Amino acid sequence: MMEMPLIDRDKCQGCGLCVSVCICGGLVLTDNIVTAVEVEECHWCTLCELVCPTGAISCPFEIIIEKNQDSA
Repeated sequence: MMEMPLIDRDKCQGCGLCVSVCICGGLVLTDNIVTAVEVEECHWCTLCELVCPTGAISCPFEIIIEKNQDSA
């Protein structure tokens, strides 16, 4: 089973912003609450987490970008 973004149902207000930015179709609104559905195409872009105005979505990892010392 693939890990999907975590949804705090108590914080979700059902605005649908996350659904509109999810390019893989991994989020759907059900009874005005977002639900993550497992899809193979989810590439963890984290856009859903970024657009959520209530902080109801969290991704179970952190992306760290290191600067290449050779290109400085």
